Formats: sequence, C-alpha cells, structure tokens
Amino acid sequence: MNRAGPTAHVLRSSNRSFVAPGQTRFNKIWMGIDTGGTFTDLVLCDLASGSYVYHKLPTTTSDPAKAVLDGIAEILDLAQTPRDRVQFMVLGTTLATNAVLERKCARTGMITTAGFRDILELARQRRPHVYNLEVPKPAPAAARDCRIEVGGRIAHDGSEIEPLHEDDVCNAVEVLRGNKVEAVAICMMHSYANPAHERRACDMVREMWPEAYVCTSSEVLPEFREFERFSTTTVNASLMPIMDRYLDRLERGVAELGIRAAPQVMQSNGGAVTPLAVRRVPANTFFSGPAGGVVGCVRLGAELGIGNLITFDMGGTSTDVCLVRDGEPAKKNVREIAGFPVRMRTVDIHTIGAGGGSIAWVDDGGLLKVGPMSARAYPGPAAYGRGGTRPTVTDANVVLGRLNPQALLGGRMVMYPDRARKVIEEELARKLKVDLVRAAAGVIEIVNANMIGAVRVSSIEQGEDPRNFTLVAFGGAGPLHAADIARNMGIRHVLVPPHPGLLSAIGVLHADVRGDFSLTRLVDATPQNLSALNAGLEELRRRGAQWLRDEADRRARSRYAWLAEMRYFGQNFELSIEVKDGKLDEKSLLRLIERYHRRHREFYGYDMREQPVEVVNLRLVVTVERRVPKHERRGSVRGTVTDALLGERKVWFPESGFVTTPVYARDRLPAGGRMTGPAVVEQMDSTTVVPPNARLRNDGLGYLHLEVPPLRLRGGA
Repeated sequence: MNRAGPTAHVLRSSNRSFVAPGQTRFNKIWMGIDTGGTFTDLVLCDLASGSYVYHKLPTTTSDPAKAVLDGIAEILDLAQTPRDRVQFMVLGTTLATNAVLERKCARTGMITTAGFRDILELARQRRPHVYNLEVPKPAPAAARDCRIEVGGRIAHDGSEIEPLHEDDVCNAVEVLRGNKVEAVAICMMHSYANPAHERRACDMVREMWPEAYVCTSSEVLPEFREFERFSTTTVNASLMPIMDRYLDRLERGVAELGIRAAPQVMQSNGGAVTPLAVRRVPANTFFSGPAGGVVGCVRLGAELGIGNLITFDMGGTSTDVCLVRDGEPAKKNVREIAGFPVRMRTVDIHTIGAGGGSIAWVDDGGLLKVGPMSARAYPGPAAYGRGGTRPTVTDANVVLGRLNPQALLGGRMVMYPDRARKVIEEELARKLKVDLVRAAAGVIEIVNANMIGAVRVSSIEQGEDPRNFTLVAFGGAGPLHAADIARNMGIRHVLVPPHPGLLSAIGVLHADVRGDFSLTRLVDATPQNLSALNAGLEELRRRGAQWLRDEADRRARSRYAWLAEMRYFGQNFELSIEVKDGKLDEKSLLRLIERYHRRHREFYGYDMREQPVEVVNLRLVVTVERRVPKHERRGSVRGTVTDALLGERKVWFPESGFVTTPVYARDRLPAGGRMTGPAVVEQMDSTTVVPPNARLRNDGLGYLHLEVPPLRLRGGA
C-alpha cells in the first residue's frame, strides 16, 4: 500500500481509503456527493493536506436521501474524522430528471390568461417523427382540468389592455384546491414585458392558500415564446414539492449527523448554489450530477494541458457526453425533458439510456435491443445477486470476462457470474437462436453503437471532428467501453482519470457559485434602442446583485459576463454574442453587430450584412470563484508493471474472440509504466479494458493514457 499524503497518512487499498489508527485526523473537510440511478458516490477532501477518501454505495431509489446520509456517515467513519470538521458539502443529484422521466412529479395546476390554457398541448405543431402518424403526445405537467383561465391582458409592449380579474383568480384557487393540486404555475401572456398580473395573482394564491407551492413564469423564465415559457414554468412547479421534501430530509439528516455545514446543490449550468435557490427553481438541477463530471473533466484538462475533450460518462443507467473545446464546455439554453422543452442555461450534455444496468431484450420482430429501461440499483443486474431477472450490459460484460467475475468495489460487492450466464442464455440466446457468447457480444455491440451515436451528436453534428479531441472516460462503466467507442470514432487518445467512477463527485467540489439571468428585449439593433437595451442590462445587474446577497459572502469577488442573443430579421433562432462591460453606446453597438455577422458566418457558413439585426434576449452570468481543493497527493509507486499483475482470465474481444488476458491492479501500476493490450486494469470504482495492440501508459499524476489503433475484425473485415 502507498501513502497518499505526509500529514494524514491515508492508506490506499484495493477497496477503499482510510486513515491509519493513531495517525493525524482530517481537519478542514470538504465533501462532494453524486447521486446516480445505481450508485451514490462520495469524496472527502482534507484542504490542508490534500488527502482524499473515496466511498461508493448503492443508491436507495425509494429514498435517495438515505443513501446520501448513510454514505456521509460511512465515509466520515472511514476517515476517522469528527463530523463537526466538515466545512463544505456539495451535492449532485438526478432527482429532478428521474421525477419527470418517471412521471412522479407533484399534481400541478396552472393559472393563465383567458384563451391560452391549451398552449401546452398546441406546442409548436412539430412531429418528432415525420412519417409516424401515431406518436403519442407527452402529457403536460399540468393536466387540462387543472389549467384555469382568468381575465386580464398585458400587451407585447408591456401595456395593460385589460386589468386582472381578481375574482377569476379567487375562483381558480378554489377549483385547484378542489382538484387536490399541490403546486401552481402562474403563466400570463407577455409577462416578460410586464409581470404585474403574475405578481398580483401570485400574492393572492399565497394569501388564500399558504400551503401551496407557487411560481410565476416571470420569475422562472422572463423570456418571450409562450410555449417554452409555460412549459418550463409548469415543469418547475411540479418539481417544487419533490425537491423541497428531499432537501428538507437531507438538511435535517445532515444536521442530525452533527454536521453544521448546510449542503449546496450543483446546477445544470455547472455552478453550485444554496438549497434556497434550488427550492425556488428546481428545474435548474436537471443535469446536476452529469454537470459535475464535466466540471471535473475541465479541471483535469487544465491540469494536463489538454483543452479539447469529449467527456464520456457511462454509469449504471445512462451515458452522458459533452464536448469541451479550448477548456470551455458547450452550453445550451433549452433542453427537452420527457417531450417538453425546459428553457434553462445548461452544460450541453447529450444523455441516452445506456448504462451498465440497461436491460437487453428481444422485440416482437426478433431483434436484440438494449435500453433505455434500466435495472437500476435494485434489483440491479442478475450478476449482483439482488434479485435481478433481466439481462443487462453488466451481465454481458461478466459473461465475456470484461468484468471481474468474483467481486466489484474492491471485494465489497460479491458477483454471481452463473446468474449472469443463466439470464442471458434464457432471455436472449434462446430467443435469438445463438450461443451464449454471441448473445452477450451482441449486447455489447448494440450498447456501443448507441453510445457512438451520442458521441456523434455532441461532435460531428456540431461541426467538430472527434479525431481532434481526447475522449475522457469516467463513470463506473466508462473505461470499460471507452476503447470500443474511440476506435469506432477514429479517436486515438483515451484518458482515464485516477478515480473514474467518482469523477462527478470530485467535480462538484470544483464548481464555482454561478447564477444565470435573462430577459427579453426584442428590438432592432439600432442606436434608437440603446436606452431600452441599457435599461435591460441594468435590470439584469440588479437581479444579479440581489442573487449574490443570498448566495455568496459579501467579501467574495464576483465576475459578470454579459451576452446578447441576436438574429437577422425574419430568423427564428439566435446566436449569443458577448457584450463587454454590460453597457452599450453607438460605437460598441456597431462592434456588437460586426461580431454577430462574423459569428453567423462561422456557425452557418454565410452572413447577410444587408439584413437588419435584432436583439432578442439579454443574459447575465454571475460567477463567484470558489477556493479549489488541492490536487490529490499520490504516492509514487515503485517497481515494474509486472508487480501490479493480479492474474489472468479469458476475455472476449471483437477482433480475436476469447484471449487469455493479464489483469492488473491500478493502484500498483508504477508511474511511467507501459503495457500493450490485451489487458484489464481493475480498481475499486471502475475497470479499464485495453484491447489487443492498444498501448497504455500511466503518467506521474496517476492518469491512464490509452492509445487506440483502428479496429480490425477477424477475417480482414
């Protein structure tokens, strides 16, 4: 075993980290937590020494807070650290995403302007599949009988056409209360231009019905485009009770453990905020956990001097892919969740239902399919021995020798390979009329094809050549499949972090405090509209300052970044252009328009300088940089690669079939150690598969660098 730090004397074993009895304890503790669909990951960091402790346990899907609280207690016991030493805690969670996807949100009502309650169903009149006439329409977050219209009308310019009918609001409250609604979204026409009617209706609902959860579209998304604004607000309202109860349970549990630090929560935009901000806008946490992984990749890219990355996070239930160019992750302003747009600033993560727990099945036509359904943590894959009876990607990896058939998590999770073989034989091989190995190989081939598609969406479909990027493999199953993905995409370099299965939990510790604000200013980009544009920028400045008072220490240094979303007259999509200093005059407006022309040419291949330019939305990003934990002090392992050899087993590869393959312990690999595949490298939180002829190098910082040759199948194919 190797000492990781001179002060804390953290010992590393193959299964977990701990502090040796009688040694110096941790003092100033930060903790990062990532709750996934299958596992909950925890990382504990001592700021003073730079020492780390890692822990992983199954997610309790029926009560996600339980696994978090159990994990906190267990990792502190592993570190032998008093609980009052914890100074800071950040949580990444998939609770909001899972609640919407599984239709487990609160019963939600909507109060809206007369004549507009059907906007959620009319939507954009676009069919997701052009030639399929029977695609079921997604159910709105607020059912039709719970969407109540009220009189009153605001015009597009913010003027009042008709006063709000307050009697209608009173009646709406009574109807929604009778319908046993728990949350209410207030969505009025043109409230982005004048929120007075929404604010008054909100005050009335709170006075008449204090126990109801209420939000307004002018608070959640003060932008034009009614469908997206209504959809985002109703989804947000439906999550408010869910997230409030979860955070309440979590905060009380943390306090009962004797920890004084209140947990902060990762947002989809890559920043962390207080529970108060999350309770107001829980829709900001849709990509909370995966965003932590992207932040972690950006940090390791900076450490290694690699700016162009494709992050590949394969967990138990899903795979998340994001493109990072020149150290900046791609961003997006609108994402579709369960068929409805949610317009929030997010890291541009492409997610598919492909993970270790993804269920393999044979459809009515006799074709093998994988996912998107998942066995999740419970009952889990058959190989886990928790009662799983359906074949999964994990079971296929066990059958093919790619995963350790005896145990995972450094020996803490016993594996049952006979159950994996049985379920694949009975549920797949017999139905497909192929042998066991071919059925298992088919599962791997299909899930890889699905993930290759996700990488294509994030790179090629965005105009980027993936061959110019490094694939960063993390998540519990990422390094297991990364080489297959890379060589099918022509990517030559794969990077595996020191703790790939825990990178998202590590990443949340490096997240800054961040808030995103926006408003609509739909005007021509001309000097005559400078006063309106500057008034909008000043309003954003006010909102940002107010948010900072709640979210950051007054002494903290904040950074403001301003953006204008612009388009040519007649277009329906915008491009974001930086507005320097958050103020415009005639000269800076001309420079802004020129930058827009250049950006349009870069993005679309042409510009239309003779066409008038419009400003649509103004945006402000407020960032407060947080103190970053020190890099882990990893002891230098001496010896040779042979010293890390654990043994051999038969492993299946597509180009060779089963091959006797050496298996190595990652924590015993010496710095600078090199090997040529086939090989398997095991560690507590993940397994790295090195295919034949691929070259693996372990650098001095503990990163594995995998150089992958193009795939050549048997028979010269």
